[in-house]
Amino acid sequence: MAKESHDKAAEHHENAASSHRSAAQSHGKGEHEKGREHSTTAQKHSQTARDHSSQAHGKSQSAK
Repeated sequence: MAKESHDKAAEHHENAASSHRSAAQSHGKGEHEKGREHSTTAQKHSQTARDHSSQAHGKSQSAK
C-alpha cells in the first residue's frame, strides 16, 4: 500500500516538473499566456504531489 502512494506522489512530482519546464520554455519564447497556463498546471500537480507525499509518509511510518 505504501509503495502505491509513493509511486503516485512521484508521478505527480514528475508531471509538475514537466509543466514547470514547459512554462519556462513558453516564457522564454515570449508566450506568456501559455506559460501562465503551464505554471498553473505545475502548481496543481505540485500540490497534489505534496498531498500524496504526506499520505505515503504516513503509510510508511505506520508500516514500521
